[in-house]
This record gives sequence, structure tokens and C-alpha cells, in this order.
Amino acid sequence: MRQRLLSVPLLLALTLFADTTGKAPPEVVSESQIPLNAVVNLDLIERIARERAAQPYARGSDNLPERLASLGYDQYRDIRFRPAQALWRGQGLFEVQLFHRGFIYRDRVAIWEATPQGSRPVRYSSSLFTFGKSGAPANLPANLGFAGLRIHYPLHRPAYKDEIIVFLGASYFRVLGRNQGYGISARGLAVNTGLNRGEEFPRFTDFWLVRPAPSDRVLTIYALLDSESVTGAYRFVIRPSGTTRVEVTKTLFLRKRVAKLGIAPLTSMFLYGENPSGRRFDDFRPEVHDSDGLMARTGNDEWLWRPLLNPDRLRVSRLLDQDPKGFGLVQRDRDFTHYQDNEARYHARPSYWVEPHGTWGRGAVELVEIPSNEEIHDNIVAFWVAEKRAEIRQPLRYSYALSAFAQSHEWPPGGRAIATRVGNAAVGGYRNFGLDPRTRRFVVDFAGGDLNGLAATQPVVAQVSGSGATIDEVTVERVPETGAWRVAFRVLPSANESVDLRCFLTLYGESLTETWTYLFVP
Repeated sequence: MRQRLLSVPLLLALTLFADTTGKAPPEVVSESQIPLNAVVNLDLIERIARERAAQPYARGSDNLPERLASLGYDQYRDIRFRPAQALWRGQGLFEVQLFHRGFIYRDRVAIWEATPQGSRPVRYSSSLFTFGKSGAPANLPANLGFAGLRIHYPLHRPAYKDEIIVFLGASYFRVLGRNQGYGISARGLAVNTGLNRGEEFPRFTDFWLVRPAPSDRVLTIYALLDSESVTGAYRFVIRPSGTTRVEVTKTLFLRKRVAKLGIAPLTSMFLYGENPSGRRFDDFRPEVHDSDGLMARTGNDEWLWRPLLNPDRLRVSRLLDQDPKGFGLVQRDRDFTHYQDNEARYHARPSYWVEPHGTWGRGAVELVEIPSNEEIHDNIVAFWVAEKRAEIRQPLRYSYALSAFAQSHEWPPGGRAIATRVGNAAVGGYRNFGLDPRTRRFVVDFAGGDLNGLAATQPVVAQVSGSGATIDEVTVERVPETGAWRVAFRVLPSANESVDLRCFLTLYGESLTETWTYLFVP
């Protein structure tokens, strides 16, 4: 199910260190078994993750009452937090609010505050919430715990703290920069995504929130991840800004072999875009998507762009690379008129960019595109898959920066593909004599970088290629009404097999744009 609930402010719950009912609740028992006086750091979390990996997986006891587990969407929305009780309220720039358990968010997550003197549990109390018309359920367990957390920070004005990052559900988390709204999600790890055997969803079981000083503009969070196949120790260093940046460091330990381990996974939604061949919905909106393309910067510094599709059947494609410099799922189209949705505001959805630290070796950025008939489902996943398989219980370490941005001239720095359209090669005034019915016409628009300053008379050349296909009628022209440079060409596959297309623009042999890529399936 799509994690759209994260965008609903009324779902949030809040906590205190003391039980405001006056009763002393039982000690919150963490699966981590870290002494309360221990100074929390990544080495300590890593030790616990290693110890867990040597033991059989145990999901832990579930003390969630049925009346909370059976809540419907609207009932769960009625659970509201009391803002005045936020952790670190009025003590600095950051505040923490927590989610109540219930509905689809059933797993108990242990929350701790970490200080130089050690850590202490954040305790649950039903008095920290309002429950709407039905009121608080009776006799809730004192150690009910929470489903997740969100961090607030004054991004837009000093008198109000905006939510900047949310952890809720399995290992999902969402990040926001200035003037952005929730859409795409990140995950701590992807296990066996896109395989016939079914996907495994690791979950964060414990979080340690490092108490910031009043003037700190950076927040550190540690987390433990666990699943049937893998454990993990995580550190998140969060820097809120116009482009909020999260430095992620993690160490993984396998309990058993994993067919596919997805590093730095991103999850998004694409229902349909400007490409008429993907339009099969009776909808007043011209486009519906959180992201419209996969962008990558390869180890040899080539920029790639692959438009997203909502396919008829599952599609898994790979961009082979060595020591990648970055990849992300991007919402490139920022024109409101292209969406006409003032509620979902798809034009304001953030893009996520993953920038690896160190050398990641040989592997591929993998893109999984899942058929979907509704926008409530996340049907797009992208992540890094290493060529070398991880060994059981041997540490596997990765570090990267995750950035949430709206517009950036850095990614990529030059011209970029801004629209992709595919259709019948015999329409639009083109002649149809003897044309193979499998032939398709592609129209790709490029803009940005040096392209914007070129006169229409400049001899810009389109470099178009694709294995296993005949490509002809390649044309390049500048569109006066938009200023974009348009490439049009026909593709006839040699057989009924997929064709990996590539296109970029040059002037006097110098590359002007990123490389547009497209997996054409006849």
C-alpha cells in the first residue's frame, strides 16, 4: 500500500519521558539491550546488529490491541497529537513528534533520547493524544510504544517548525526541503524487490535521537534494522535547507543469502505523463506522477536520463556501472498546468538524489516499474545492486548523501531531456506506404545548459543509437514556441525483443546534453 498517510498532519502522535497519568509504567524493554548509561554511537549500534545477525530472526511480541489494529483510514486520521508536548519543545531548532500505532502501522518501534550521559526511553501515554469522536480506547498497554517519528525544523519562518523527515512503516522514510510536499519515499534497504519469490521488507526496530544543542542546525539519528535475512546499523545526519541533505551511513549483516540486495532504494509513483502511448486513464488531469524519470551520473561522468513508464507488465531494467557518482528519481516537470491538481500538487513533489561516498565497485542502478491502475500505489523503485554478493554475517558498509530538491542546475549541469513522446509512426502527416506496423515514432525535447543560447540555425546533431533495431528519419529542430530542441526519429525493432535506445545532442562534436535512454518493448 502506498504510504500517502505520511502527508496527513492529523495522524501524528507525540510523547513524553514521564507518564502524565501519574502511574509509573513498566520499563520499556528494547530489543537492542543497550545499557542505559552507554554512550550511543555507530560502533555500538553495529555491535548489536552483528549480534542479532547471529541469532534466528524474532519479530518480537505484538501488544497492539485488536481495536487499534482494526482501525480504518478515517479512524486513524482522528488520532492527533498535542503539539505542546513535543520532545525538545522550545529548547532549540529541532522538535520530535511520534506516530501512534494502529491501522496498517502495527509494529512497535522503540524510541530513545541519546545524550553524552547515555540514553533513556521515550515513554508512551494515551494522554498525549486526542482520539476524535470515539475517544481513547480503554486499558491500553502502558508500553504500547509508537509506530514511527517525524522531525520538525523552522524551514520557512522562525515561528513555525515544518516537518522535514518522517520515519514510518518498515524502513521507509521521507525527506523535505523548502517549498516541497511529500511524494517520493526512501528506504533503509530493499530485499528481493522485483523478484517472483516475493519482496522482504526489513524494518527499523529502534531509534536513538541525539539531543541537539539549542543552536544546532544538524540532527543525528541512529537506528537498528532487522528482518528475516538481514540486520543493519544506521546513522542519519540531517541538514535541513532549501535542499535538505541526509548523510546515511550503514553497516549490514546477512543472516542468510539474499538474491538481490538493493542499496539506497527510492520508491515513487508514476501513473501517466505527457507520453500519449501511456495514457489509458479517464482523468481530467494531463499528468499524474511523483517522479517522471530516473537520472544517473556514471563512474565515467556520463549523465543518463530514463523516462518512467507505467507498463502493461512488470519491467526490470539495469544501468550497468562501476563506482557510480549518483542516481535518483526526479520530478523534472514543475509546471502546474501540466498536472492541474491543486490538492495533490504534483508539481511541488521533491526529487531525491543519492550521492555515493567512496567506491561502490561494479554493479548497476536497477529500475523496477510495476503496472498500476491507481495513484495510491508506489509502483516505481530504483536502487543500487552490487555485482559482488555479500557474505553471511560479514559487515557490508555503505555511505551516501540523500538530497531532497526541487530544482537544481547541478544535477545534471548541462542540457537535459524535458519531454518524451512515443506514437504511431504513420500519424502526424507522415506517410504510411509499406510501413511495418511495429514501427514507432519517438519525439524527445531537450533544453537547458548551452542549448538555450543557441540560434536555431546552429548545426546541432542528434546522436541516436539502439541495438537490435533500425533507426531512421532522424531530425533536429528548435521549437520556436518553447525554445526546446526537438529530436524526432523512427524505430523498427529487428525482432520482437526490447530495444535499449540512446540519444544526446552535439555541436561540432561537443556533447551538449545528458544521454536520454529508453527501453522500447515492441
